[in-house]
Amino acid sequence: QVQLVESGGGLVQPGGSLRLSCAASGIIFSSYTMGWYRQAPGKQRELVATITRGGNTNYADSVKGRFTISRDNGKNTAYLQMNSLKREDTAVYYCNADLTLRGGIHAGNYWGLGTQVTVSS
Repeated sequence: QVQLVESGGGLVQPGGSLRLSCAASGIIFSSYTMGWYRQAPGKQRELVATITRGGNTNYADSVKGRFTISRDNGKNTAYLQMNSLKREDTAVYYCNADLTLRGGIHAGNYWGLGTQVTVSS
């Protein structure tokens, strides 16, 4: 049974920092591209950042220079360090694990339940 469990969300003032964690079980973690997505009220879910099995990262333009995605394969955990938080970063943040093989074959895609991040004074 695959589980992705997010933690680290909460209420933070503008300009503050939070570190989200995503603990994975039931998958060969090191094989998966890990991603963070977010969904604000009334908006579609959007990509925040991804990190491949090889450590290559990709960020949404809105978070470049402020957020850092990382992974620890020994702990089966992905992280999202969020600095200089803005009110518009308020959303539910979801962890995603994706395994797409050569030729575009989708071998697995899993989501966590999300963690709320609220940026407010």
